[in-house]
Amino acid sequence: MTSFDSSPTLNAWRALLALAVVFVMLSTTGWTAVQRQRGPGEPLKAALDAWERGRIGVRQLPNPAAPPRRIAAFFDSLTPEEQERLATAYPLVVGNLNGAPVELRYRANRLALMRARVVEERRMHDTRLSDDGRRQAGRRMHRYESMLGGDRQILAFDPSGKGRAAEVLGDLERAQRVSVVVPGVDTNVLTFERTDRWYTAPVGMAESLYSAERSADPGTRTAVIAWADYTSPAGLGMDAAIGKLAEEGAVRLTALTRALPGTARVSLFCHSYGSVVCGVAARGLPARVIDVAVAGSPGMRVRNARQLRTDARVWAMRDRDDWIEDVPYMAVGGLGHGADPMERAFGARVLSAAGAAGHSGYFEPGTESLDNFADIGVGSYTAVSCADGDGGCVNGIPDDGGSGTDQV
Repeated sequence: MTSFDSSPTLNAWRALLALAVVFVMLSTTGWTAVQRQRGPGEPLKAALDAWERGRIGVRQLPNPAAPPRRIAAFFDSLTPEEQERLATAYPLVVGNLNGAPVELRYRANRLALMRARVVEERRMHDTRLSDDGRRQAGRRMHRYESMLGGDRQILAFDPSGKGRAAEVLGDLERAQRVSVVVPGVDTNVLTFERTDRWYTAPVGMAESLYSAERSADPGTRTAVIAWADYTSPAGLGMDAAIGKLAEEGAVRLTALTRALPGTARVSLFCHSYGSVVCGVAARGLPARVIDVAVAGSPGMRVRNARQLRTDARVWAMRDRDDWIEDVPYMAVGGLGHGADPMERAFGARVLSAAGAAGHSGYFEPGTESLDNFADIGVGSYTAVSCADGDGGCVNGIPDDGGSGTDQV
């Protein structure tokens, strides 16, 4: 792991001590609430093994890791009946397959959710499980029931382990602008949505942003993705202090952005540890990603925005009451995530987060943080509120979404 700190050894040890103090503080004040929820094994792996042996007629099925264009060409060569046959036989594969038709993925994931719900209902009554195991099964079953409700568009679903998911709001295939919400720690299938504190969970964040974007510019066709399709750290322990899970998540985020249908411009809205994921992913993002906005960021694993090696505009915001400001912004021996994106020297366009009220309030309706995200999402850049109030964060950006090539 590359170190971002070129100071002498003594300063490095002081930095490590500061990190240790912070994480001891976190663990003793309740900020580290680690929950090792266990799911029903690895059903996606089993589905992929079956897919590898499968055929459609005499044809071999494509490698799921193939480029999205190759996957798309394969499905284009099938009849609608053949597509449905694959979705029915391998719903977990088709539902997570970048390049497969979006509507087919929605239908496949609905079927996968129905099957996963049955599994969890059985686990609720399995006497071989502990009382806690049966309770967790009940919670997962109710989550799946919720995700099956109405006409929800589930773009990705994997019940393995603690579970992953992604949901689309709006018409992804016809959208002119697509926003992707990338959440932080403790993101899994159980926290994908919440009954309490709705706007702190990925689905609530995405719904809030989608509504705000439509209010900001009703004439722009938008879609928002609640993207909880990576393995995030559980609480603020060691996994949250290093970049391993961010690196793995960045691969998945890059794959998503490269597989999106149509030609819509894309903006990423990255909260907390999600901004670490976005920072690692930045250099591999396609040109259609023209904005990367971070809120409550612990760092993006670089010293400054130029090191992200992206032509996307980089935005940053932090509420004045956000505790993340007290976490050391450094990177020593693999610990920490680099410089503070809010610092002038970092080079991000710094936005107002007025009204956010702490680390989890950036997507609350009525806040400047949400309004700023919405204006970025629809390309109304001159409408955003800069942190310093002088309009400097929008210098040089046309109010039509721009070319996506101006440098930070």
